[in-house]
Amino acid sequence: MRTIEMTATVTNDGKMTVQLPPDISEGEHRVVVVIEEQPVKKGKRPPLDFPVISVGSWPENLSLRRVDMYDEWGR
Repeated sequence: MRTIEMTATVTNDGKMTVQLPPDISEGEHRVVVVIEEQPVKKGKRPPLDFPVISVGSWPENLSLRRVDMYDEWGR
């Protein structure tokens, strides 16, 4: 037995749509559905806060061309 928690879409005619993980085998399965009283509220997500490391500006003559970064052996 596995427990899979996900969000399902319920239409006004009482039909529910669920996307299962691909490793669930085809065929009939015993399923238990638990419905929360209130629908999930979709609020605005806070922006992602990635750390920033400042190392200054790049040198004026910096070249990122492959031929400038690697020797004739390509390494």
